[in-house]
Order: sequence, then C-alpha cells, then structure tokens
Amino acid sequence: MDLSKMTVLVAGLALVAFILWWFFGKHQVSSGEAQATDGRQEIDILVDGGYTPEHVTLKQGVPATLNFKRTDPSGCLDHVVFSDFGINQALPQDKSVAVSVDTSKPGDYTWACGMDMFHGQLTIK
Repeated sequence: MDLSKMTVLVAGLALVAFILWWFFGKHQVSSGEAQATDGRQEIDILVDGGYTPEHVTLKQGVPATLNFKRTDPSGCLDHVVFSDFGINQALPQDKSVAVSVDTSKPGDYTWACGMDMFHGQLTIK
C-alpha cells in the first residue's frame, strides 16, 4: 500500500472516530440551579455553540424564568423549543429573552434548538 492510500485511510478512520465520539460519547454537562428571590426563581442561560448551563434545576411550585441570551450567529440556535410545555421561542442574537416555564409538575424535561441538534435538560423537584 502506498503512502497516499495509507494517509487517506488513517484520516478516514480518525474522522469516523471523531464523529462517533461527538455524537455518542459522554461529554461533561454544565449544571446550574435557579436563584429564588421574592417568590420567583430565575437563571441565565448562554446560547453559544450550545447551552451553558446545559442542565438546570428548578424548585417545584415556584414561578420560574429562564433568561436565554444567544451570542452564537448560527441559525440553528435562533429558537429554543420546550416540546413538553408547547414553547417555541425565537432567540434574537445578542438579546436576552425571558422564557417562563410551568413548575407545577416535578420531573425531567428537555429543550432543544429549532433544528433539534443542541439540547438541554430541566429538572423540576
């Protein structure tokens, strides 16, 4: 096998390994807990190549607001979708958008970008 074929083979295997790691590997998840003041709870979520924090914990029964600020220019992240709550909210770039969620039922809920490529998780307890 000549050098050019070997180089292409090694590069292809490295690319396949990277794709498998990216989509199926365990990645560190940033977590945050909403801060409660005056009978409400709020947390800021940065939208830049994903969500930070990616996992948010809320207290059940306390009105909650998630403040999303998108700095990423990608069109994929220009909406946030909470299918369990029927929310599909536009996120204009460089603006903070408040999204209120119902905290009456405990459980784990997910949110995603408009293309369902980036995800976050909401735990109400």
